[in-house]
Amino acid sequence: MIYDWYKNIQFAYPQFFGLLLLLPIMLLWYLSRNSKQQASLMVSSVGPFGNNSSWKIFFRHTPFILRMLGMASLILALARPQTRNDEEIITGQGIDIILCMDVSGSMLAQDFLPNRLEAMKQIAADFVDKRPTDRIGLVIFAGESFTVCPVTTDRGMLKTHILSAYSSFLEDGTAIGDGLSTSVERLKGSTSRTKVIILLTDGENQGGLIDPLTAKEIAKSEGVKVYTIGMGTEGYAPAPMQSETGQVTIQKQKVNIDEPLLRQIAAETGGLYFRARDNQSLQNIYTEIDKLEKTKVAITALKRYTEQFFPFAIAAAFFILLELLLRYTIFKKFP
Repeated sequence: MIYDWYKNIQFAYPQFFGLLLLLPIMLLWYLSRNSKQQASLMVSSVGPFGNNSSWKIFFRHTPFILRMLGMASLILALARPQTRNDEEIITGQGIDIILCMDVSGSMLAQDFLPNRLEAMKQIAADFVDKRPTDRIGLVIFAGESFTVCPVTTDRGMLKTHILSAYSSFLEDGTAIGDGLSTSVERLKGSTSRTKVIILLTDGENQGGLIDPLTAKEIAKSEGVKVYTIGMGTEGYAPAPMQSETGQVTIQKQKVNIDEPLLRQIAAETGGLYFRARDNQSLQNIYTEIDKLEKTKVAITALKRYTEQFFPFAIAAAFFILLELLLRYTIFKKFP
């Protein structure tokens, strides 16, 4: 407990610790003075004197010990112990971002570790941590789209939603147009000067009510910039497939990404298209987007000090007053 307290303490005037050298000097002076004041008497027997020991003799050094404790406490108080609390105030105008993520069945393919879906969720959660002043929301899509979380600054809640995102309640498919249009809808009415959608998919548009090119025009009309990411290796990827009997086996599945469509959406809305072929390249893509969409942030560092010398000053006064009281009452010496 004392060690934990000491770790958080710093001293404003540590030079006063030099006064601690006075304590051994005072001790040597006291021992020398005490030895000079003692006298000896040669007698043949101590029997007539009886037992002359008393509690006063046993505690005769108490006033000096109290004086030493008082001096040590006073020196500690003069060194001015303090605890410091560091605080950062972050101010700035953030960006409104929607993470539009494909959670269709094909996202369980294992060309990423452990699979595309889990890799996407973890890297997206890390991206959220790097955007402290932005409002970020989450839209997922498969054969239909769903708003999981509107734009928010509550990063803890948003990350929980990202890491628990699944398609179990959505119709299977890849409705890119629905996902994009829902994401644009979530940014309508935003007062942010910059509105961004990061759309990630591993397939071609299949199903949905809104054509991707129509959704792209809606994004352009709302001034929304769209970054698109195609996720998947070249050729074939291992993916879990369920047979008619319910048995799940790993089979090779062809990777089909509509890159021309994703390039067009990104180019016409002012964004960029990226291709992720493994975990590291996906991480690099989010890092690149983080660099491209910088938020103007001002960080003010505040250092608050809490004085901790008062208990030592009280202790010093207590020890010195108690020493004086004992010296001139119980331990008073008469000439």
